[in-house]
Amino acid sequence: MTSFTSHDLHAAVDFLSSPALIRLITEIDDHGPIPPRKLASTLPDLSTHHLRRINHLARVHDLVRAAPGASLELTTSGRELADFYDAIARWARHHAYPARVSDFTSRIRHTLSLVASLPAPGPAGGSTCRPVVQLVDPDPGFEPLSPRALLLQWLDAHPQITALLEPDPAYGRAA
Repeated sequence: MTSFTSHDLHAAVDFLSSPALIRLITEIDDHGPIPPRKLASTLPDLSTHHLRRINHLARVHDLVRAAPGASLELTTSGRELADFYDAIARWARHHAYPARVSDFTSRIRHTLSLVASLPAPGPAGGSTCRPVVQLVDPDPGFEPLSPRALLLQWLDAHPQITALLEPDPAYGRAA
């Protein structure tokens, strides 16, 4: 498994928790490819600037591509990101995090924010601080992987994400 620095994890979480990225990936996953001219009407709450930017970043990070006929579709990495988002949202819903009633995007964003705020595990796999929300579910009938483990597993399988993330001075965040 690849080792990630704290900076890598925070940059990846910033990128992956972008509401525009979450919306784009899940919209294509749920409803299929989007014709480029339909992007604005498919995601009407996102500004033209945000749509252009997230479309560009998702292509650069190999999450979407132009399909034959010029529709925007998910790549293998994009489909796996959609699965990752679903797993994170299931964990959050199971734990009523951040609240009992919450929308899909908020569940993902808050859970990823929680993961990014946790201290790195110590040498024996533990940490010196105990999180407010337990990130491993003791329920034997539920997925045993914590959101942090899921994130690290996904990032390990998709090294292009952290390799391409650089600080973006225009936005004060990772690009």
